[in-house]
Amino acid sequence: MRKLLLALAAAGLMSVGASAQAPLRIGFVGELSGPQAPLGQDMYDAFMLAVEMNGGKLGGVPVQVIKEDSQLKPDVANQVVDKLLDKDRVQIVTGITFSNIMMAVHKKITERGVFLIGSNAGPSPIAGAQCSPYFFSTSWQNDNQAESVGKFASDKGYRNVIAMAPNYQAGKDAIAGFKRMYKGTVSDEIYTPLNQQDFSAELAQVAAKRPDALYVFYPGGLGVNFVKQFHQAGLNRSMTVMSVSTADGTTLPALRDTALGMMTGTAWGPDFPNEANQKFVAAFEKKYNRIPSQYAAQSYDAAQLLDSAIRKVRGKVDDKTAFHAALKAADFKSVRGNFKFGTNQFPVQDYYMFDVVKDAKGRATLRTVAKPLSNHVDAYAAQCNMKPL
Repeated sequence: MRKLLLALAAAGLMSVGASAQAPLRIGFVGELSGPQAPLGQDMYDAFMLAVEMNGGKLGGVPVQVIKEDSQLKPDVANQVVDKLLDKDRVQIVTGITFSNIMMAVHKKITERGVFLIGSNAGPSPIAGAQCSPYFFSTSWQNDNQAESVGKFASDKGYRNVIAMAPNYQAGKDAIAGFKRMYKGTVSDEIYTPLNQQDFSAELAQVAAKRPDALYVFYPGGLGVNFVKQFHQAGLNRSMTVMSVSTADGTTLPALRDTALGMMTGTAWGPDFPNEANQKFVAAFEKKYNRIPSQYAAQSYDAAQLLDSAIRKVRGKVDDKTAFHAALKAADFKSVRGNFKFGTNQFPVQDYYMFDVVKDAKGRATLRTVAKPLSNHVDAYAAQCNMKPL
């Protein structure tokens, strides 16, 4: 009798174990070391905050998030993606901080039929001719932020601008976007190596040409160095700086007063009054004791998108047609307010200009000052001939 009872108990335990839902495996890839680590860390922290706020689940399904550092090296990125796909057998990949990394891994992931939810890098080729039904972006196509700054510069009447950016895909997109919307003269385009930290020679060129304004794209640690050197050269006393991804939530804690008065363009700001954003900013500050950046906001939205889509398919993400439709619906409350996907599965959204001010606690932060573009569609969507699943 005792043996029979033990056998029945064991069978019952096996039944409970079999009925428990296995975690959904999600790979997160981002820059988590080196000068650009604050960008990837904000993305990861915000994604995990959303998971935590949902009780360790997305769409009611337990999730296992496997974190990998791409180290801003395409070869390393390929190695960690191979591991995620072949060893860890993830069902979804998210993150991807820099565009050279996105260009290295986008095809590898999407051709395997794995959904890639990009939460930062938006290089032009994957918005256009290389678009895929397996790729969705919760950030922006690289040109878009720059387009908002170009429109703003024209509205302000700046007649002569110099543009500076690192010499890689996102840098080229950032200047192309600015030029698309700017009606004045771009008197010079200065491209610097992606790993260059000293801008003194380039700033001397800028000073000699005396433009009405300077437009720059220098993300992460590059932006910290650039802004500090701009001030050291004394150019802040005679020249307006407009930027994208340079004076933002990841760089302002280091720049502090040095960044005050700088202008920047993007799709989200911590002062947005909608309920979803206020909840996100308060939760992020409480957990991490810092103001979230746009990178955090975009990654939080990626988690919210997945939460809504996984719930719609009741966790059955292997039904790729249904899961694709659930993602495309974008049935979630974005921290940006209005949010929808265009035909190439990049957001159609508003873009704003911000200036850098001090908040009530004396911290440097972004304040909304203008909305140059509304319901903006990126310039490459028409080149996307997306094949149905």
